[in-house]
Amino acid sequence: MDAGRSARIGVDIGGTFTDIVLQTADGELHQSKVPTRPDDMAAAVVEGMGALLGSVGLPPDTVREVVHGTTVGSNAILQRRGARTGLITTHGFRDVLEIGRIRTPEMFDLSWVKPEPLVPRRWRVEVEERIGADGAIVRPLDRDGLLERCAWLVSEGVEAVAICFLNSYVNPAHEQAAREAISAAFPDLVLTASCDVLPEIKEYERTSTTVVNAYLLKEMRAYLERLSEQLATAGFDAPLLVMSSAGGVMGAGQVAQKPVFAVGSGPAGGVIGAARLSQESGVRHAIVFDMGGTTAKASVVDDGAPMLTSEYEFRDGISSPSRFVKGGGYMLKVPAIDIAEVGAGGGSIAWIDAGGLLRVGPHSAGADPGPAAYGAGNGLPTVTDANVHLGLLNPVALAGGTMPIHAALATEALRRHVAEPLGLSVDAAAHGVRELANAAMARAIRAVTVESGRDPRDFTLIACGGSGPLHAADLARQLGIGRVVVPIMSGVFCSVGMLASDVEHNLSRALVAQLDDCAAEDFDAVAGALRDEAEAVLRAEGFAANRIGLGFAADMRYLGQSADLTVPFAPGPFGPDLRERLRTDFLAAYHAAFGYADDTAVELVTLRVAASGAREAPLRFTGAGARVAGADGIAASERMVAFGRDAPFAPVPVVGRDAITSTPRPGPLVIEAYDTTVAVPPSCSVAVDNCGSLVLTLDDL
Repeated sequence: MDAGRSARIGVDIGGTFTDIVLQTADGELHQSKVPTRPDDMAAAVVEGMGALLGSVGLPPDTVREVVHGTTVGSNAILQRRGARTGLITTHGFRDVLEIGRIRTPEMFDLSWVKPEPLVPRRWRVEVEERIGADGAIVRPLDRDGLLERCAWLVSEGVEAVAICFLNSYVNPAHEQAAREAISAAFPDLVLTASCDVLPEIKEYERTSTTVVNAYLLKEMRAYLERLSEQLATAGFDAPLLVMSSAGGVMGAGQVAQKPVFAVGSGPAGGVIGAARLSQESGVRHAIVFDMGGTTAKASVVDDGAPMLTSEYEFRDGISSPSRFVKGGGYMLKVPAIDIAEVGAGGGSIAWIDAGGLLRVGPHSAGADPGPAAYGAGNGLPTVTDANVHLGLLNPVALAGGTMPIHAALATEALRRHVAEPLGLSVDAAAHGVRELANAAMARAIRAVTVESGRDPRDFTLIACGGSGPLHAADLARQLGIGRVVVPIMSGVFCSVGMLASDVEHNLSRALVAQLDDCAAEDFDAVAGALRDEAEAVLRAEGFAANRIGLGFAADMRYLGQSADLTVPFAPGPFGPDLRERLRTDFLAAYHAAFGYADDTAVELVTLRVAASGAREAPLRFTGAGARVAGADGIAASERMVAFGRDAPFAPVPVVGRDAITSTPRPGPLVIEAYDTTVAVPPSCSVAVDNCGSLVLTLDDL
């Protein structure tokens, strides 16, 4: 292949649009937004990629890699369309999945309904076996009983089986034997054993994670196979990589085996892109705010690194990995970027509840039919319709003229379903919808800042997503944030971020021992096994030794506690120096999290390694690393815009991004681009920085 005519592609499927970014070998970036096709998401990806390549004159065989962020896993859980899943576990532990942590997310909420387990109780079966906490076999595995119960599950129509035995994290022999026996007797069953997914202590977390993986296997494999087949048919022969929840990318084959690591695949790309941007632009502390068509997300980047968590719960409503809010969803004990998410996006529907109060979301108009202004048959008002009525969005067309807008339909939807029922003017109704959406999104930002002991006023807000820059200045003012950064291609920034990420695999092994009593040979054996496995995985994916990086960490806790903290450490022989560094770093982390620390004995729980493979040409934002092809082509104009409830409609300049220079330009102003619209309200100015980002400064803060 001619390297000068090669390309890399990042694809992110959202609830409304599928965003595609193409990077050529010389660093030039091209973008496209196509409507998501819920009936065949793979087809929208392939057709959109083909059209974008055609527009730049490149054939499919010039693509060197395709990086994909997918919502298949998260949607399968939310919509309960995963495989019919059974669980095989140790006798006496059938109800671990339902008991959970014996707590609720809101202590005094009597209306809270516990999520239904992904495996109904009748499909949770027990077998005779027992391994002790020391790894010794207490009771041999009853193979006949195992196969008898498995045959019953098959007769019930079960398609996938999760195997999770007590103490298998220290000795996986029974799980491995069960997996082999079931696979031989029932080859059509999809199997997941906890020792292959999460060989760690804590039976509930291990059971839940294994069940989620089994539940998603069939759906994820079918989607990836369908996408790979359609790519091949269209002439693409590049490797398919998938974004992981932790912000790295994994080979499609790995994701097909462990889909639980990619449940948070979609939004992770935007956070990684923002982390790379903050490194190059010198922004030390940033809040990443991503507002799409269905949801809004918030995350924190500190010193150029995203905030990670080793576990999170996936659920409806506001989803936050905060360790202080547990019990409300499906537990996934896998590395993930700490992202809070709320059901407030451009397509979120405004409605009036039984008490006569205006609500926005979480239901969305999605891609089909979309907001009322799209003219595709939806008569219900959305946040996008409110923005169209207020003049903040182009009343004629979006996405470079490819998406027609019908402003009259937006106004009529607001009048009929909000203004008249509440006795308001249409203008007041539109402001109300926008303000409620802003309040919900501010809640997500507070979840990753205030609720975690961080002051949002100390941060810069990085706004991305198709709708993020339209609301960012209002959110910043509401939270006391004085600076907003809108990156290049902000409307498709998750796809941009995918091109800036490295390949990454996260592995772990249990090591339960008091820090002072841990034998050096035990620590070094576990760390060495993790290192060997991580290097083998990356070598199999084509990475040379000089492109492999390993980051080690240990989960630690005070003796007698059940919660633990993850402490990074530099690899090396386990001696007095490393032992003391681990203790010191744990005490510092504990004090930072809880406000105190003491001299109680410290315990090791798990060793982890994040294995990264450096890609050959990751996207960079400075220099020639990220040049957006062509100008926006937006002719300067003027339209009537209402920036706030107390600000009447007034003529406001409308310009393209290329009209903004390094010299600050005062608002009010509307900046239009192919992928997004940026609202610059009064008492705010905007300029371009060295990374091509728009920087909004709130002059009154």
